[in-house]
Amino acid sequence: MPPADRHSPVAEVDQVDLDRLASEYDEERPSRRLSPRWDQAMTVWCFAVAAFVLWQVFWPLRQGNQYYLIVFLGVTLPLAFLLYRGWARRSTDGRDDPGPVDWVLAGAALVVGLYPVLPLPESSAGGGGFTAFLDRQGALDPLDILAGLVLLLLILEATRRTTGWVLPVVCAVFLAYAYYGGFLPIDWVISHRGQDIDQIINALFNEASGFFGVPLDVAATYIVLFTIYGAVLDRMGAGRFFVEFSFSLFKKSGTAPGRTVATSGFLLGTVSGSGTATAVTLGSFAWPILKRAGYPREAAGGMLAASGIGAILSPPTLGAAAFIIAEYLGVSYLQVLGWALVPTLLYYLGIFLAVEIDARRFGARRVDARVNSPWALLGRFGYHFVSLGVIVLFLAMGVPPFKAVVYATAVAAFFGLLEAGLSRRAFVTDLEQDPRTAEKLPLGDSLRDYAIRLFTALATGIRAAVPVIAVCAAAGVITSTIAKTGLGQVLSDLLVDAADVLAPNQASLIVLSALFSAVAIIVLGLAVPVTASFILSWIIIGPALISLGAEGPEVAMFIFYYAVLSEVSPPTALAAVASAAITGGKVIATMWQACKYTLPAFLAPMAFIMTDNGAALLGRAPFLDVVWATVVVGLAVAALAVATSGWMFGPTRRVERLLCVPAALLLLYLVPVSIAVGLALLTAAVALHVVGRRGNHPTTTTTPITQE
Repeated sequence: MPPADRHSPVAEVDQVDLDRLASEYDEERPSRRLSPRWDQAMTVWCFAVAAFVLWQVFWPLRQGNQYYLIVFLGVTLPLAFLLYRGWARRSTDGRDDPGPVDWVLAGAALVVGLYPVLPLPESSAGGGGFTAFLDRQGALDPLDILAGLVLLLLILEATRRTTGWVLPVVCAVFLAYAYYGGFLPIDWVISHRGQDIDQIINALFNEASGFFGVPLDVAATYIVLFTIYGAVLDRMGAGRFFVEFSFSLFKKSGTAPGRTVATSGFLLGTVSGSGTATAVTLGSFAWPILKRAGYPREAAGGMLAASGIGAILSPPTLGAAAFIIAEYLGVSYLQVLGWALVPTLLYYLGIFLAVEIDARRFGARRVDARVNSPWALLGRFGYHFVSLGVIVLFLAMGVPPFKAVVYATAVAAFFGLLEAGLSRRAFVTDLEQDPRTAEKLPLGDSLRDYAIRLFTALATGIRAAVPVIAVCAAAGVITSTIAKTGLGQVLSDLLVDAADVLAPNQASLIVLSALFSAVAIIVLGLAVPVTASFILSWIIIGPALISLGAEGPEVAMFIFYYAVLSEVSPPTALAAVASAAITGGKVIATMWQACKYTLPAFLAPMAFIMTDNGAALLGRAPFLDVVWATVVVGLAVAALAVATSGWMFGPTRRVERLLCVPAALLLLYLVPVSIAVGLALLTAAVALHVVGRRGNHPTTTTTPITQE
């Protein structure tokens, strides 16, 4: 293909293997880089699963939803052993294909995963097919117990391969508690009657609260469909369009690179529900531009990580946990999207303020680039937004989310087909390549290229969902144990009691409980993925906050946002690690920069539950209440941005930053008295800053920071 236009904002790209970085840092364990032969085989397998999932949407299996979940887990769990390594390093001979052990585990996963629906001859040991299996609930046969035990071990191993050791260890602790809880002293609050192996396996394997509970149901009916949609949208060229469009919006501004990163993170969130994958994609085009603009490596990496994590918060797809919120609360997914709107705007307000401040603090230079106007790009490629509108439109019409996203996928694929037939150019998703210089193809070759990309996109959607599927199946171990032992309520009471010891009154009790909960969620999120972190926190922390008077939606979104924000919290901020790999910056310093960019967002969710007015931030109040609550918390976010960056209209002094901290905290407590005091402190900080700048005429200028 002809070389890319050197003036294009995406022309100067370091030769970074995006797929490798995304797969390596998106999870704690890197996925394999298969040889072409095995990669094609896995693509065919994943495509077949995708076709099965799409078929199920409109022509569901007549045996019911649990039958579908069993089949779904049976055909996807083996992929964890074939696509992910059992050990972090490749074999010594350089090969990265599955070995004999991997194939044995994959085969075992296929057999025991499908065991409940296999038409085995009925005997005293088990078998008899799906109906007979359900009839044995509470009194499983030896073969049932063996199959369930093997499936348990395989799920834990699949989770270890895809997300690391922590979640399997947590599951093992819960299993030990289920078995040994009856041996604990009876006066211990966490003691219970205890369960034997048969009871544990029965609860996991043959009841709705185990492997085939709500988490896996959400993964199989929502998450996997949205990952397929994102993959198709990306393969049709939407990712590149979002990047180009973001740059065109700010091309006349000296802070264009930073603004582009933040805007692209929001738009790419509609394509990728992964914060790390979004950060890697952003870094591939934005780092050379940020470097030329004068951003230090660590600051640029932190900006990429913070903007990438915003992908999990970006409607209309959000993260996987958002679907679980809808399922747990029994509300429509459109309602969850509505609840997320203002908090997401507040998150990006903090990012944009940090971008603007850093552009001035670092003396960022303007980077000239020749790009089309936003209107020209919208006129030519704006069809990529249509499928997003289709999702919202169908949700508003009452269409179930799993059908709405399939319709949106079909729309995205249709426009891709039109593009292939009309332009007859090879699809370009590589951000190095200018699509206008792509090779002109004969119509037959163009349609063949389109078919290959669509085929690959459907398979990619399944591959991307494998870690989430493993996590959701493993989460069934925890939810089942808590349901059977009553541990959730016990831990909830302990959390409230701990806060009650330190709190002098009810108001402070709620504040301290919220603070303890936020810390617990973040710490938990350092060790497990967002989805698992949300499920655990909802089961353990959710009842505690609800018992103090907080409403379910506010509690759910509070937990969701802190679970997401744990992704940029040192020392396990994988998005920051991936960004540092692109920029060449120091990893820990990049993590702290990412934390700085998102710090205002770390405190904003506290406003959801500390007072009844927090409901307005989720749109659950009259319009004027929503407006004033958003403005007040927006001022709090701005005050925190000033405090963390040391910049207002120019460099700030210590007294001004110190005034901004209590001002922000008081503004987050949405009652008139605290808002008034917070506004007074913020006004004092602004006044001191303005007077100080006038007294130090001429104004202080910034010194650009150059790169090595």
